[in-house]
Amino acid sequence: MKKLLSILLALTVLVAGLAVFTACNPDGGEAEIKYNEDYKVAMITDYGDITDQSFNQSTYEACRDFCSAFSIQFKYYKPAGDSTEARVASVNTAVADGYNVIVMPGFAFAGTIDEVADDNKDVKFIALDVALGDLLAEHFPNYDYNPANPAWADYKLPENVFCAVYQEEISGYMAGYAAVQEGFEKLGFLGGMAVPAVIRFGYGFVQGANDAAVAMNKVSDVSVEYVYGGQFFGDPAITAVMDTWYGTKNVEAVFACGGGIFSSACEAATKEGINGKVIGVDSDQSFAINKYKDGLCVTSAMKGLQPTVRTVLANLIAGNWSVYSGKIENLGLISGTDPSVNYVQLPTATWSMTNFTVDEYKALVADLFDGTITVDNTTGTMPTTEITVTTYDNIH
Repeated sequence: MKKLLSILLALTVLVAGLAVFTACNPDGGEAEIKYNEDYKVAMITDYGDITDQSFNQSTYEACRDFCSAFSIQFKYYKPAGDSTEARVASVNTAVADGYNVIVMPGFAFAGTIDEVADDNKDVKFIALDVALGDLLAEHFPNYDYNPANPAWADYKLPENVFCAVYQEEISGYMAGYAAVQEGFEKLGFLGGMAVPAVIRFGYGFVQGANDAAVAMNKVSDVSVEYVYGGQFFGDPAITAVMDTWYGTKNVEAVFACGGGIFSSACEAATKEGINGKVIGVDSDQSFAINKYKDGLCVTSAMKGLQPTVRTVLANLIAGNWSVYSGKIENLGLISGTDPSVNYVQLPTATWSMTNFTVDEYKALVADLFDGTITVDNTTGTMPTTEITVTTYDNIH
């Protein structure tokens, strides 16, 4: 039987020092993860595939690398279509193939969880970005989109399911604040579908841009164009809107927030006579964005899909599933002094901004962590701002 590193060492290496969801010994001190040959990990993709440079790819790579390091069998499955029925079919196939840990990225898996979890109690389901509201909407036909309504109080997430959600509004805020501090005044937000996670990114971005403009006494100069594409991939119609933003409205940088939708922003930003920039999302998208043109990516508003996967899997094989059993955790800032360990952050390894420095970013994180700066996470209405925000109907 293969013995793994001690828990503390394993998590230091694999999870880069994350302080939340650490594998633990109930009696305190160090414990040793013991390799369990019975675990087989499968990942199911949502709308896209494992080359989407975003949600699916980040999750796939985290699963693949963890399982490779610990000699755990791993396979990914791509559903035949974009529907709960197709996703359920992929889960059932994975279970039939002997996989007993299923990782599922994206809110679209709420219906899948509702259908498969109770029927597969020996299978552990790890769902990323599936919120309570998503689950309630699938479970209750008359759900009113108010998770706090006492009518839904009896809902209980099955004990073999763990859901991680993220405070996207914080990393969105960081990106908006950084962009204005860097010197961009005409900004754009191109969201994918208007689902809560994307809205939180967008509203956070607007709040960050506004606060930076106020701090710099540039309120009258800074503006944001705001639209949802209605899908998580680029196409000619979305590119045409971006052409107008960059070419006619003089937008300087667009936060492209929604899987592969960044491709439309990149295509428009790099056309002849245009000198636009793009801000990535979910993971550090600088490599994918800069393929269109060197230096095209300003930064990326990241959330910790990969560290979440690594940490949960580490706890699982250490026998600590009880840390997650039947829980929904909202992950955000866990350090005010080391931004790299937070579940929402900007990437410093590929930092290219010069006016807004890494040290200034760290100071911003400290203010967010200690509550000096607060970011509204509601998704009902656009935040009140002093800068001008122009919203448009969905493109699709």
